Amino acid sequence: MRTRALLCSLLIVALALAGCAGGGQKADVIKVGWFGALTGDQAVWGENELNTVKMLFEEYNAKGGIDVGGKKYKLEVIGYDNKGDAQEAVNVTKRLTGQDKVVAILGPNASGNAIPIAPILEAAKVPDIATVATNPKVTVLDGKVKPYNFRVCFIDPYQGAVAAGYAYDRLGAKKAAILYDVSDDYSQGLREFFKASFIKMGGTIVADESFTSGDVDFRPQLAKIKAANPDIIFMPYFFKEVALSANQARELGMNQVMMGGDGWPSDQLISMGGKAVEGSYFVNHLDYADPAVADYKARYKAKYGKETELNGFLVHDAVLMLVDALQRAGKVDGESVAKALVTTNIQGITGKIAIGADTHNPEGKDAAILKIVNGQYVFQEKYAAR
Repeated sequence: MRTRALLCSLLIVALALAGCAGGGQKADVIKVGWFGALTGDQAVWGENELNTVKMLFEEYNAKGGIDVGGKKYKLEVIGYDNKGDAQEAVNVTKRLTGQDKVVAILGPNASGNAIPIAPILEAAKVPDIATVATNPKVTVLDGKVKPYNFRVCFIDPYQGAVAAGYAYDRLGAKKAAILYDVSDDYSQGLREFFKASFIKMGGTIVADESFTSGDVDFRPQLAKIKAANPDIIFMPYFFKEVALSANQARELGMNQVMMGGDGWPSDQLISMGGKAVEGSYFVNHLDYADPAVADYKARYKAKYGKETELNGFLVHDAVLMLVDALQRAGKVDGESVAKALVTTNIQGITGKIAIGADTHNPEGKDAAILKIVNGQYVFQEKYAAR
């Protein structure tokens, strides 16, 4: 009796295991890393990115996962807060690739955090898709493409040329002043490319002033800019400092048009900047009213009870890039995914994403010009650099 009972038990276990393994019913898991700022000034963007990744992965998983090489996989995101710090970006990248064994990483949004992680990615053979990191050095250094670094956004040379061209051609500015963050790679790069393009078009830079991250008093620099009497002030930095410096400029009686880049858009810019930023322009990756983004916006708001930020749109398309690469690679390993990412050619909600083999950037993505009108971001036009 004991022998018969034991045999029956073993048979039941064997059948159960066969049932789990058979028919492809049980999906394996693909671990994907994410990191960004979940604390500090840029936490609003980091939270938005991670929320979007979680939402999209849940949606894929609810449909049974994704098919890679004829096998079903669920997606799992492992997210870390790097506090917007470059050294912490290196630390969490080591953790994701070494401890968590992720197949790819999404983010970060900041160039200063995306640039130093390249050696870790290359050693681990794990690709990274940066979201809003626009400095050229994120994917290319000294003319050589970084094999495991990719991005979903256009880059600063293009963005700077777009800003300069729009200021000169559309706004009629012939004299420009620049205020920038000397301690930030993004700000330095955008300032450099705006300056070169504006001068090439025939414009004059009448003031070129800098500050350091963490500064809250911009009056000394603004006083010099005011004395130079520019037609436009180019401010290539992030929304918190934009709001502070814009308010101080208006307090000093400065009424020049202000212009910036993709570090501007956030609900916090409107709430902190108020009337000081009214009438300002900035370069963005998309038109928020574009029908192509409406479905994502609605899903995000329904799930989280608030509007998405710029970063959500970009990480949405980074997820599309990754899933497409996994499916075309047919293998769940970082090296195969990286090779597939090189030939990405998909339609995202932010535009066509065709990765250049020599740049690992999406080539030919349009830039959108937005204006702040009555506390709203109002699309002006798609503008291509000349």
